[in-house]
Amino acid sequence: MAFIQEPEIQIEHLTVSYDNREVLSDITVNIPRNRVTAIVGPSGCGKTTLLRTLNRLIDVTDGASVSGRVLFDGRNILEKNVDVNDLRKRVGFIGQTPTPLPMSIYENIAYGPRVHGTNDKATLNTIVERCLRTAGLWDELSARLSEPASKLSVGQQQRLCLGRALAVEPRVLLCDEPTSALDPISSKHIEDQLSVLKKDYTVVLVTHTLRQAKRLADYALFVYFGNLVEHGLADEFFNRPTDPRTRAYLEGVFS
Repeated sequence: MAFIQEPEIQIEHLTVSYDNREVLSDITVNIPRNRVTAIVGPSGCGKTTLLRTLNRLIDVTDGASVSGRVLFDGRNILEKNVDVNDLRKRVGFIGQTPTPLPMSIYENIAYGPRVHGTNDKATLNTIVERCLRTAGLWDELSARLSEPASKLSVGQQQRLCLGRALAVEPRVLLCDEPTSALDPISSKHIEDQLSVLKKDYTVVLVTHTLRQAKRLADYALFVYFGNLVEHGLADEFFNRPTDPRTRAYLEGVFS
């Protein structure tokens, strides 16, 4: 399935192994800019590994080895001399379980900008308000900014993590099943924000929920036992898949 949208990330012949066990095999695909790309497939087939490779979180996995190329801004981010901290500033990550920092709501948002050299109070105030508004939290939390983030509900914590990721002004948001631990109302909040954010960010979403992928995705990838079976525009992918394995997965033959 062809796609003419300008790519944000170009993945070329990516192979990942854990202790010599191959979990991704020769993946080549472009991630389109300012779109939501959904990665779908059964559990244990390499979706999260693919996501974690895109900002080098794979580096912290014992026994992991990676080959191939992942091009971002024209450079292979897998090269040893890449500044990983700078990469993760530009390619943010939101996990399945909310991980607020053990500090106040305000400081959770301000932490990243401070680390990267922003200390002016007025500037930080502006960043905190902007990010909480974008995450749909400002109206709920503007009077509680000094409270510990740990007091928030799970849904609020996940939206706070979204705001924290946005505070350092990334270009890409990697989302690993960001609603899997949330109630339906909180899940809808996250989905709504991701749909809006694609105007300014490239979003890559791993999800086990096909309904969610169909609601959000502009582009879709099907990963099955470490192989990229099929990818393409969401409408074509979900309604006119070409590979029988994709059809079987979408029809619920396996999950």
